[in-house]
Amino acid sequence: MTIPFFRHASVAVFCLFPLAATAQSPSTTVQTLDDIVITASRSAEPLADASGDITIINAQQLADARGDSMADIIGRQPGVQFISNGGPQTIAGIFLRGANSNQTLVLVDGLRISELQSGGTHLETIDPALIERVEILRGAASSLYGSDAIGGVINIITKTGRHDRPLSVWANAGYGTSETLKTSAGLSGASHGWDYSLAGSIASSQGFDVMRGHFANNTSTDSWGHYTDKDGYYSHGWSGTLGYQWQPGHHIGLMAYSSYLHADSDGSQDDFPYATEDNVRNLVHQQVYAITSTNQITPIWESVLRFGWAQDALDYRRPTEGSFVHSSLKRTWSWQHNIQVHPDHRLSVLGEHVAERINSDFEYDENGRDINSLALIYKGRLDRLQAQASLRNDDYSDHGNQLTGGLGLNLDLTDAWQIGVAGSTGFRAPTFADLYQSGSMFYRGNPKLEPEKSRNIEAHLQYQDDSTQVRLTAYQNKIRDMIINVSDPITWMTSPENVNQATLRGLTLTGEHTLGSTTVRGSVDLLDPRNDDPGIGEGAQLQLRARQVFYAAVEHRIAAWKLGAEYQYTGNRYADAANRTTLGGYALVNLTAAYDFNKSLGMQVRWNNVLDKDYVRVDGYSTPGSNVFVNLAWRM
Repeated sequence: MTIPFFRHASVAVFCLFPLAATAQSPSTTVQTLDDIVITASRSAEPLADASGDITIINAQQLADARGDSMADIIGRQPGVQFISNGGPQTIAGIFLRGANSNQTLVLVDGLRISELQSGGTHLETIDPALIERVEILRGAASSLYGSDAIGGVINIITKTGRHDRPLSVWANAGYGTSETLKTSAGLSGASHGWDYSLAGSIASSQGFDVMRGHFANNTSTDSWGHYTDKDGYYSHGWSGTLGYQWQPGHHIGLMAYSSYLHADSDGSQDDFPYATEDNVRNLVHQQVYAITSTNQITPIWESVLRFGWAQDALDYRRPTEGSFVHSSLKRTWSWQHNIQVHPDHRLSVLGEHVAERINSDFEYDENGRDINSLALIYKGRLDRLQAQASLRNDDYSDHGNQLTGGLGLNLDLTDAWQIGVAGSTGFRAPTFADLYQSGSMFYRGNPKLEPEKSRNIEAHLQYQDDSTQVRLTAYQNKIRDMIINVSDPITWMTSPENVNQATLRGLTLTGEHTLGSTTVRGSVDLLDPRNDDPGIGEGAQLQLRARQVFYAAVEHRIAAWKLGAEYQYTGNRYADAANRTTLGGYALVNLTAAYDFNKSLGMQVRWNNVLDKDYVRVDGYSTPGSNVFVNLAWRM
């Protein structure tokens, strides 16, 4: 290791060391709504009882980053790295514990939103202003959620009006660098059995040039469709809920989420020489709707019956030729029964049916498939020992059954100290492009593909009291039958095959401590992302993953002011699978400030990349320089 490694690590460790030093006597933690999670077991439970490595991004944290994208906010969390092809309006990918972006399941209110062609997720369409909280579950979780949950699960939860309270109205208006304008407003409430919420947002920006003038090897990006101009965007979205509790323990509710993004971009190698001043445009529409009936049938039996509908549509417009449109639709029927067989033991039985359909300008030999799933989830406690076990079978109409399981044990050594171990398996089903795409001279799907599979093991040691939390987690996730595109050197025909294996090993140290009006938090992530079976022209390290990421933050309140500072270091990465081109490490410094004029009116300021660091996430694509966003918030 080099001296710079220790210099950057010392910043994060300096913030974490005092946390361990404060671990003296245990005390009782006051539970708030932020302490309740759903994702870890598919049922609401206190965060302290949740099995697995889970993080909550709460409403206040989202509000403090009002000008940032959802990928930016998630990317600051422990165990997370992200990439993007330029600005906040471009495609973003999340690497959770080093897993591929299509190996992390992304949900909105518990419904999967990944598109069916490539398995990616249009995170760029999701406005944090419409979101109440985000729950991040790390580690293979297919025994809870099925396909794609190899690296973990990200559950994005929209604003609701539950928990009996009067009408609340809020609004935000903000302006920042690149003529970025963001406005949002909403209302929520609950009374006389009814609960409701409605929120909307509009955003626009002149943006910046999403492509750099050159790649890391100093060759020009013009051949990839680069046109030197500003690439902006316009977006709008809304979310809403309506529910009624027609008698105690019986509730029926509707939810809706819809967002639209019109984004300027530069092209790809295929666009040359067609790139013009008009550039390339992506029009993306994301929709999620659901109706849920929750019924306490007996004192020990709760039934949750749900129908969900999720659709994403991409209209990709090139200046002259090559435009295309495709969309994917997922209809989900689920029925979950939560049976409290004992005050300390709960058994959940889940039946689920998902119908997946695609509609695309590309040719596919098949355009639909169905998945029938059955899962059992046990959650229990015996004195100081907590246990969670899960077993799930997913029956795909096109490639049969996939059985996954998970087991986690947590032992409370004292009221403050805990140790735990867990093991789980995961899988990722091949996408429609992997299996069925046809009609191209240079690419054809492979219907004989098998799902990618993984085995994850992890252990943790944790200390927590009312002011301090420190957690050390070690993990190993071995992935086999990874789907890689392989090209024939003679015909140039490319098809996916199950050829690669990978091992993701890592250590994550997190901590947070509050002393009076000051809160200090930090994390250290050490990752070894290995390609266990490198082919010809491939290196031993998975591309675009940093082996070290350090984060430290401090926040202090002075009367009506709240001041904060953040530091994040990301180590070197390889830009290519061959490990020949290195993207340099970088350190970012961010500053935040907020002032409450009164109980109803406040202002937030966020200054990202204070030192105007020039850095790269994806070779050839730009990142924001120093940028400021000022937001005015009102609440009634």
